[in-house]
Amino acid sequence: MTALALARKWRPRDFSTLVGQEHVVKALTHALDQQRLHHAWLFTGTRGVGKTTISRILAKALNCTGADGQGQMTSQPCGQCPACTEIDAGRYVDYIEMDAASNRGVDDMAQLLEKAMYAPSSARFKVYMIDEVHMLTGHAFNAMLKTLEEPPPHVKFILATTDPQKIPVTVLSRCLQFNLKQMPIPAIVEHLQKVLEAESVPFEIGALRILAKAAQGSMRDALSLTDQAIAYAAGPVSETAIRAMLGTLDETYLIRVLDALQSRDGETLVKISDEMAERSLSFSLALQDLAALLQKIALAQTVPSAVLDDWPEANEVRRLAALFGKEEIQLYYQIAITSRPDLSLAPDEQAGFTMTLLRMLAFKPGDGSGSPKSAGPARAMSGPAAAKAAAGLSSTPATPATTSTKPASAPIKVASATPSVVTYDQEDPDWQTWMKALPVRGLVQQLAFQTELQKWDEQGGSIKATVIVGMPQLASSESVSRLQDALSTYLGKQVKILIETGKATQSIAAVEAKIKQEKQEGAEESVANDDFVKSIQAEFGATVVPGSIRPIQ
Repeated sequence: MTALALARKWRPRDFSTLVGQEHVVKALTHALDQQRLHHAWLFTGTRGVGKTTISRILAKALNCTGADGQGQMTSQPCGQCPACTEIDAGRYVDYIEMDAASNRGVDDMAQLLEKAMYAPSSARFKVYMIDEVHMLTGHAFNAMLKTLEEPPPHVKFILATTDPQKIPVTVLSRCLQFNLKQMPIPAIVEHLQKVLEAESVPFEIGALRILAKAAQGSMRDALSLTDQAIAYAAGPVSETAIRAMLGTLDETYLIRVLDALQSRDGETLVKISDEMAERSLSFSLALQDLAALLQKIALAQTVPSAVLDDWPEANEVRRLAALFGKEEIQLYYQIAITSRPDLSLAPDEQAGFTMTLLRMLAFKPGDGSGSPKSAGPARAMSGPAAAKAAAGLSSTPATPATTSTKPASAPIKVASATPSVVTYDQEDPDWQTWMKALPVRGLVQQLAFQTELQKWDEQGGSIKATVIVGMPQLASSESVSRLQDALSTYLGKQVKILIETGKATQSIAAVEAKIKQEKQEGAEESVANDDFVKSIQAEFGATVVPGSIRPIQ
């Protein structure tokens, strides 16, 4: 005999057994008790949060006749009358579930609406539940609008979707919309505990927490994973078995990683990575769990009362919060979350994970004074730039630490032992050469290439440079600020750039465009004067296709 899946066996049959979604239950219960019913409801939310379940309970509530067959609409369906039992069994003729993913065309919708005109066979209301309604075509939506707004008195519509943004506003305005929330981990754990106790399956509470976390807010996913866990464990659902099944990491590995970082022990970090590889653990999930642990440590450092005693790792979180500085935890967190997407680019996941740990070892936050601290063989940088550089995101100079009081327009400080100094003639500054040499990219580089120096005023180590910009739309305040910061660093002096609008005939872009035009004209003239081309034109009446000539680079 085939066993029924837990997600189906333990599907709630009434509002009182529904887990979570109290805001929806409250609204529907009051509407049913007061007999103030709308004709169309829309339930939105991610997979496995109860959209179909609530739809079936609502259909039973609308059509329940009570155990004696004389009952009226109720917020507490009896579960014994033909309507309740047949809806639960999926064979009630007046409750129609339609999958819009496979019946999405205008013909399917027309057929449904045509049947809706007829009275129900035996029910009080004919209830149409359209699942994944966002999959309907535009013509199908248009076909249902009038009926959805003014359906026959015996028809109720229930729409469900995981993507409400794709539903036309004309449909949304005709429905009562309820947003179903993701299930919180404690609620999932509590429900799984009740299910396993009823199923007489031994379990460890830590195992249920792992299952609840892996379900990512979906009760159906949690029950499906529990089914898998029961089969995998072939006995008690233990934390060890669940971690092996899901490939999740034991917290002790992460604690050892942070202890090794605190003691600057690179050998232990590599050893931990090797141990994880031997157990075929997921390095992507390891970085995810490490970021989650670092978040808890940061929380303990800032709001100690937020650490809950029922956390399995509560004592370790408090201990590590005292060992590390706040800036270190913030840096490690940034490295962890920005390195995770890059695992797919590494030679293999283990190599990417190991490099992430070595980045954490190599970098340390600055003290906010602009003078970097040494962190092993690598030079450390301050503030957010350190996190970006450590995560492999940027090779641009580091900005001052977040604790610095310098304004955003202050020169960028370069974390270098021997910064270069540019010497130049104050009477004849080489603007174009500087613009090409600056380490800027994107829109800031485009702005640099569109500028032409008009006035250079240098007094007491401070410089005002007035420039013409050929494309003023590039000269946003942010781009100008970044350009003058880069130039200040390059020259070793504070530079203020003043923007004027006009035709920049000597900008890098203008000069390059002029050179390109001259080359193009020369190429076209060369082709036009070529004897062979002339003979072809004369003999065959050939013509040169406009725009087809390109100068040789």
